[in-house]
This record gives sequence, C-alpha cells and structure tokens, in this order.
Amino acid sequence: MPTIRIVLIIALQRSWPLLQFDVNNAFLHGDLKEDVYMQQPPGFTDPARPNHVCKLHKALYGLKQAPRQWFHKLTGFLVQFGFNFSRADPSMLVYSQGIIQLYIIIYVDDLLLTGNHQPTINALLKDLNDTFDLRQMGRANLFLGIQIAYTKNGAFLHQSHYARDILLASGLQDCKSASTPIIVAGHSADSNLQPYDNPKLYRQLAGSLHYLTITRPDLSFAANMICQSMHNPTITDFLKLKRLIRYIKGTQHLGLMISSGSLELTTYCDADWAANTTDRKSISGFCTFLGPNLVSWSVKKQTTVAKSSTEAEYRALSSALSDVIWLRRLLSDFHIALTSPTTMLCDNLSALALAHNPIFHARTKHIEIDHHFIRDHIQQQTVTVSHVPSDEQLADILTKPLPVTRFITLRNKLSISTLEAQFAGACKDNKEREITGG
Repeated sequence: MPTIRIVLIIALQRSWPLLQFDVNNAFLHGDLKEDVYMQQPPGFTDPARPNHVCKLHKALYGLKQAPRQWFHKLTGFLVQFGFNFSRADPSMLVYSQGIIQLYIIIYVDDLLLTGNHQPTINALLKDLNDTFDLRQMGRANLFLGIQIAYTKNGAFLHQSHYARDILLASGLQDCKSASTPIIVAGHSADSNLQPYDNPKLYRQLAGSLHYLTITRPDLSFAANMICQSMHNPTITDFLKLKRLIRYIKGTQHLGLMISSGSLELTTYCDADWAANTTDRKSISGFCTFLGPNLVSWSVKKQTTVAKSSTEAEYRALSSALSDVIWLRRLLSDFHIALTSPTTMLCDNLSALALAHNPIFHARTKHIEIDHHFIRDHIQQQTVTVSHVPSDEQLADILTKPLPVTRFITLRNKLSISTLEAQFAGACKDNKEREITGG
C-alpha cells in the first residue's frame, strides 16, 4: 500500500496519466511447468475411458500453482518489453529508457500504470491487449477497493462504500455515532469476560476493519487492539468492536488527502510503555510523510517486554528506521535523489541519546544487537534523529487511546478529512486570492 500511495503522489507531482486496467480470466493464461492431472469434469466424461484423467497444459482457477504461474507469465511479458523489477517492491516493475519512465503495479489481475511517455504507454497497452484479454478502465478511480476522487489540488483516497458495507454487515447502520474509536479507560474490574456468543461474526468484522485502515490511519490503533482478541473474544471485546463501528458510522466519509509538494521523508515515532495490562508489552507506532502526504504507518505490539520506557521507545525507533530504509530504496526507483538524511522525530530524550551512543552497560546490555543498527545509519547520514515535544508527536494517535480534542487535532494533522472539506478549503483559497488580487 505505501507503494501505491507513492505512485499516486509521483503521478500527481509530475502530471502523469494514471491508468487502471485488469485482465479477464487471468489465471487461465498461466503455463504449467510440472505435470498436473485432474479428474474428467462432470458432463464431459469420455464414455470409452471413464476412469482416465486429464493432463493439464494450462492453469485453471482453483489450482494451487495458478496465481504463481500467472504472475510469471505477466512479468515475463513485461520484462521482455523492457521492464525491470523494482529493487524494493516485487509487485512494481520499472521501465527506464533514457528520459522515458513507466511504472506498473500488479495486484493479481489488477494493474496500475503511469509514466511520462504516452506513445510507449500506448504501445504497451496494445501489446498487452494482443497477448491477454485486457479490459481498460481509463483513469484510475477505484483500485483494490480504494476510491480515488481527484480535486484541483490533488487526490482524495477513501473507502466510504466499504465502510457502509461494514455497517450493514454488523447491523449497526442506524446506531448512534461515537466521537473516538476507543474509549480512554484502564482495566476495569467489572469487565465482562464471558465469551462472546458469535465469535465468527467478531472475526469477520475485525478482519474487515483491518482493511479499512488502508485509508484510515485513525482506526489503526483500535483495530489492532480488537484483532488481538480474535481467537477468543469476550463480551467486553465485542463492546470495544461496537464502539469502533459507531465511530465509523459518524466518520465513514473520511479519507486521506494527497497532493503535490516536496518529496522529503519525515518520520514520527512513538511507543506506549507496558501498555497491555495482560502481558505488559509495549505498543510501537510510527508514521512517515513524503512532503505533506502520509505514505506509511504502523501499529504493532512489541515482541518482548521492555524494562523501561527508554527501551520501548528505542525499539520503536529501530522499527521505524527499517521502514525508512525501505522507503528510501523505493524512492530511488523513481529517480528521486534523497541527498539529505531522513528526519526521524522521537519525544524520548533517553532513547535519542541511546541511538547516538549505544554503550553496552548494565541498563542496555539486554537489548538485542539488531536494534543498535540505528547508530550506524546515523553515522552514514541515512537518517538524523531529533527530539519533538510530546504535544507535537503525531504518532501518539497510533499508540494509545486519546481524549476527543487531542484525537481530532492529531487526526487533522495526518491529513485525514472529508472530500467536502477539501473543496471548501479550495474555495476559501480562491476567495482569498480574489480579495488580495493574487
């Protein structure tokens, strides 16, 4: 998903066309490299040889090898055309010949294409159409369930239709909306730990909510908490799930705004020490911006118990650095020269001191060696780690429940809004220009 967001940003930044198309009966194009046999299909049994089996020459739907063979078939065609695999993401292929740049993203049979040379794009589409049964869908408006609405200043990514489907599936389409996705409260003694009587429904809704976080990072923390109870949900867990759905009810038209701007990476990193009252493991969270656009974020429970808040923040910093390194490698495929180090912002001074000088003394010798690669990248000037006040730490929304005012403030700073708000902002800017004569 970060790759898709970055492709959208690059296309907007460089005024490139963004085309979407898919392949009909994609799996039937795959060539099999091994011998695969199947029973004669009902209605087509050879009466003379009813006990014989069929040997497949092509892949079929339902065959385990079909997805892989289709991917090999398609990517083999693209490599023959002149594309190369991205060094960072195997689902993206890059065509770079002189000044000509083309990028194509593959997700099974859905493809997203952009580039700066229309004749080469037309030649590619013609060859694809001659080789496969291609269905061109024009400018990308709906890709993998993500609705793309284009505005004067950029594009608006949302999943309002998908959010409505979740409300209908839960039967809460007429419920009262909530102001935040999760309530600010500690472990209550009167929590109902009785098993929920419909765990299948709980798992279905929890899984669908996880997919909604593609354009809604404000849901990520609550969805992460809910998904941790999928194996054995209680009534209290279902009430938390219901609270999140009530929040979606009032905010189903929210989405992520992307626009053209600078192409510098900035990462906010935070951790909530011993946040889980059951196992006392900490929560890591980070969000990375490419200019003004949010492109990557993560909420994850740490695998081990941290002995101090410094250790928890340090582990979160290490996790965020891994993502930054990958994003820098991905941006190099777009010929974006990141000459300056990526800024990583953390609100824990002790973690920053440890990142610059990870001395192995009694307090830090238990931290795994692989977390100490932060200092190496600081010395290589890949990143620079700086302090940010807690009030300005945007990753706070990804690590803990927040009061309403604080939550909405951070949500707005993550560029989450409605499409109407974007149009209202554009109209306001135009009006101000008319008044000032700009």
